[in-house]
Order: sequence, then C-alpha cells, then structure tokens
Amino acid sequence: MSGVAQGSDGQVAPLSATKTRRKPPNFHSHVIWSLGTAIVGGTYAENQILPGDAELIQQFGVSRTVLREALKTLSAKGLIEAKARVGTRVLPRAQWNMFDSDVLSWYLEAGVTLDLLTSLAEVRMAVEPEAAALAARRRTPEQADALVYWADKMAEDGQTAQEFARNDLEFHRVVAAASGNPFMVSLSAVVEVALTASFTISSPVEGGAAFDRAVRLHRNIAEAIIEQEADVARVAMRQAIQSGVDRAYEALKPNE
Repeated sequence: MSGVAQGSDGQVAPLSATKTRRKPPNFHSHVIWSLGTAIVGGTYAENQILPGDAELIQQFGVSRTVLREALKTLSAKGLIEAKARVGTRVLPRAQWNMFDSDVLSWYLEAGVTLDLLTSLAEVRMAVEPEAAALAARRRTPEQADALVYWADKMAEDGQTAQEFARNDLEFHRVVAAASGNPFMVSLSAVVEVALTASFTISSPVEGGAAFDRAVRLHRNIAEAIIEQEADVARVAMRQAIQSGVDRAYEALKPNE
C-alpha cells in the first residue's frame, strides 16, 4: 500500500492531510489546534481534567486572555466543559460536534481507522444520494455544466492523489449546491474529510481500473442529474460512494 504510514496501533496516518495542513496563523489558533488534536487523538481522555491555566499558559507561551478564548472555542465545539473549583474537563465523545470542520480535521490528524471510515460512509449514504436526487430536479444549466467540468477534470491523466481528491470534492460540492438544500451544503465538511481519508489510504489514480471506474461512476451521476432522472441519480451516487469505501476497506483490511 503506497503513500501510507501505519503505526503500531493499526492506525493509518493521513500523510496527505498532515503534509498540506497549514500551520495555525496565530497564538489563539495554535492553542485551539494543539489542544483539539490532543483531545481527539486521546492524549487527554474523556472526562479527564486538563492541566490548569498556569500550566497551559507556560506550555503555549500565551496570555491568560488568549488561553481563555481558546478554551471557549473548544467548549463551543462540545469538547470541553469548565467548572469552578473543578477545572476544565474533556467531555464524552457523544457530546462533540462531529459536523464541525475543525473536529473532523483533528480526527484525520489522529489517524484514519476503519471505524472512522465506516461512520463517514454511513453519513454520506444517508445524505448524498438524496442530494443527488434533489439536484436532478432542481439543477440549473450552469450547475449541469459545472458537473461536466469537474467530471472531465477527474478524468485527466497525470493527476496526483491530492488533485484527484480536490476535483472529486468540487464535483460533490456542485451536487450539494444543486440540491437547493442549504443543509446538504453544510455537510460538505463531512464529504471532504471522507474523501481525504479514503484517498490517503488508497487513491484511484494509483490503478487504471480503479481510476476508470471512479470516473465512470461520477459521469453516471452527472448524466442522471443533467437528464433530471432523480431515481437514477440516487442509485448512481450510492454506487460511487460504495466504490470508494470498498477500495479503502480493501486497502486497510490486511492491517486491521
């Protein structure tokens, strides 16, 4: 399995994600990212009390104001809860905002697992086929053209895994926008993380048959939406999602 690093715990480190991740632009963002990845990655366990303010201020070299604002942000994402005379406690995962783009990114930083892939696939299967069906009913001519454009970009030779993933993501963003449902658009962060995770493990650009299949399945979605065939679009989207999941599962299976 090329382009993948595996740790002793069986997790696959998302090399493409970590290599392209931008460094936090300021102290506030740095504290949020550092604590967020530590919590999601398990360095701080559920219900564990975080180090006190004085220790965190010394660790990050920031002011009390910066630290407090960072902790407020993490609290808003459902990761922590501060109580007087108790401290700041890591909340159970069931209370985390799993649709938050930062939380999803921190999951990628922690490493791609079969459980993560399964959860992401289940959300996509519940939402994206219906988005495709709605897009078939509501798409504009401009959106139809955009689907063709991104499907063509996916078919180009010589792409890197990152370029193919970006073209794939843009295709799915157009489908979400064409659905006319703002909630579908808001779930794009889930789709982005799912695609990043899958392509980190096994990108279709690495094999001719897998590449051809991925392109064909996305062309099927585009054609169904353009022809305004909602039922066909729904099935085509399910097939495209399942194909990507199967490819990632196959790559992970020997290492589980």
